Amino acid sequence: MTPGHLVPGGESRTELRIGNSRFIGTAGPAATVGEVRALLARLRGEFPDASHHAYAFAVGVGARQTHGMRDDGEPSGTAGRPMLAVVQGSGLGDVVVVATRYFVGSKLGTGGLVRAYSGTAKAVLAFLATSEKVATASVQFSLPYEFLVRAGLLRTRAEGQIETEPLASWSRCRCGCARTGWRSAAWPWGS
Repeated sequence: MTPGHLVPGGESRTELRIGNSRFIGTAGPAATVGEVRALLARLRGEFPDASHHAYAFAVGVGARQTHGMRDDGEPSGTAGRPMLAVVQGSGLGDVVVVATRYFVGSKLGTGGLVRAYSGTAKAVLAFLATSEKVATASVQFSLPYEFLVRAGLLRTRAEGQIETEPLASWSRCRCGCARTGWRSAAWPWGS
């Protein structure tokens, strides 16, 4: 299989009680900053009376990865930054982690908040199912119908999927495959 990168396979949620506070960790997929905002809006609607919704995210992969975080009213650097460190250390891309806190009067202190938010992020990521995301490219070509079987062999070697089926004697065919897979597949009927 062509190497890809790990992304969330869905959402996960966990709950921790630290001191008198309740921390609800939610992790899920977010391929864009807009998707991060959408998840936050949904969680704010689901937990409207929560004290804080701190978050951290990593959208993209490798050099093209964008990171973000927010303390959401907690003292600066005690919520979003520790969660971001956990997200970056996880090796995941296209992921958002939100820690929803219900504060019940007992202060945790700066160190306690850092441990609570990073612990919530670690706990929710431990339950998160992951899948491999592979970058794909689409290739379109025309060929006589009798060569379709051989083109199918090439598609198989490139780990591709047929996107459009040809129906005529001379047909256009569109095949999607891993970006590195197409170049590495040998042409099945010579040059």
